Amino acid sequence: MSVVRSGQSLVLPDDEHNRALVSHAHPDDWVNPTPAGRYNLVVLGAGTAGLVSAIGAASLGARVAIVERHLTGGDCLNFGCVPSKALISAARAAAVARGAGRFGIRTAPDPQVDFAAVMERMRRLRAGLAWNDSVGRLAGLGVDVYLGAARFIRDDAVEVDGRTLQFSRAVIATGARPAVPAIPGLGDAGFHTNETIFSVTERPRHLLVIGAGPIGCELAQTFGRFGSDVTIIGRSARLLPREDPDASAIVERTLVREGVTVVANARILQVERRDTSLSRVVVYEYDGQQREVAGDEILIAVGRAPNVEGLDVAAAGIASDAAGVTVDDSLRTTNRRVYAAGDICSRHKFTHAADAMARVVLHNALFFGRKKASALVVPWATYTDPEVAHVGLSAKDAQRLGDTVTTLTVPLSEVDRAVLEDETEGFARVQVDRRRGTILGATMVASHAGELIGEIAVAMRAGVGMGAIGFTIHPYPTQSEAWKRLGDEWNRTRLTPGGAHAAPVAAAVAAVTR
Repeated sequence: MSVVRSGQSLVLPDDEHNRALVSHAHPDDWVNPTPAGRYNLVVLGAGTAGLVSAIGAASLGARVAIVERHLTGGDCLNFGCVPSKALISAARAAAVARGAGRFGIRTAPDPQVDFAAVMERMRRLRAGLAWNDSVGRLAGLGVDVYLGAARFIRDDAVEVDGRTLQFSRAVIATGARPAVPAIPGLGDAGFHTNETIFSVTERPRHLLVIGAGPIGCELAQTFGRFGSDVTIIGRSARLLPREDPDASAIVERTLVREGVTVVANARILQVERRDTSLSRVVVYEYDGQQREVAGDEILIAVGRAPNVEGLDVAAAGIASDAAGVTVDDSLRTTNRRVYAAGDICSRHKFTHAADAMARVVLHNALFFGRKKASALVVPWATYTDPEVAHVGLSAKDAQRLGDTVTTLTVPLSEVDRAVLEDETEGFARVQVDRRRGTILGATMVASHAGELIGEIAVAMRAGVGMGAIGFTIHPYPTQSEAWKRLGDEWNRTRLTPGGAHAAPVAAAVAAVTR
């Protein structure tokens, strides 16, 4: 297979779409500028955090440079959010077609998945979005773009491509990469991560997914819907261990119903390469017994590792560890001139979190502000079907706080739109401060939970309580009515300041709602 080569990155296959992607994200004919004087801001990394930092600073009149060693757009554009959601949408379309019979719609024979066409569509869409994060757009906005590997040479300068870039302030936004576990034989057998799985052009017959977090679950379901046999192997007792157990259980039941084999509580012993059609074998221990499963492709999805190597952060007096660059609540490193944002320093490894952190950095680095990362309200979503979306405290967190927090849950089977769409296996849940009625957290399991969690994130950010949600008119019928139902439930049960009686108006209104 021919290769489009961009710096140290490989983009496969060599087709018009990937050539267009590379022409935007790492053009081969790009000539780095010659630095002239000190920059107000130097940004290392052109993923989401870096792009927001650089473009935001340049729009305010600052003299800005950005350095990228691989592809502008970072993980999100090239190997993460964009390609994965393109495939997930295609997989959902296939699942809807297969399930149309329950609505009285006949699709015979079964819909056929043209895997090559699905992957070509993804590459085309990705290339079409690449201009937004491109070298050309950055340059047009007044940012000096340097392609190459940067390293600190002192506390106020980095070196890239033989050039010294001096700065008044800098932002480390080099992101993270897929973590690869030390499993004997894995390297020899060969495997994919999210950085290579979107380059495949032939559908795996049996995909072995190691890792039961969001990426593993999303891609396990996606490839299963495309027609691959899929086995997902996790070391935790359940899928999506960060989510509420009943949310994880719904996702697991769905995957199993769709034909995915789930192996939880497994300890992987080794990976072997054998001379058979399903040539990669994962050997694992489960319940004290050694077992094995064979496939033709392996996907590793066990987490992320920060991209600190090669930066020589110690030369600038910047502390780092296995979790990434060390920052305080203002996102400043141990070098007062240097800040960090995104996956390099955050436990929330999401594109939207990187965007929000970059805005905190801009405020603090350029305007001596006092914005705090801890004040951010960061929702997240896992894009399985149904989706799992969450913000703030979990049910487990609420249990630890005892009776100061009320947990309210409404099943989607009680939400009319979910019933009409045959999507009743899910729920909406909120954690509410018992005294003030403010929202401390929420979880939703629904087909478009990621779209719906935003209402609660806004309410939490603005200090809007569940009482106000209950009295807010929501369009009927929509699944967002689940939040209104929870607001009604809160209004039904809340007490007057004296604590003796339920608030009469709220109770009366709630009594007539379903």
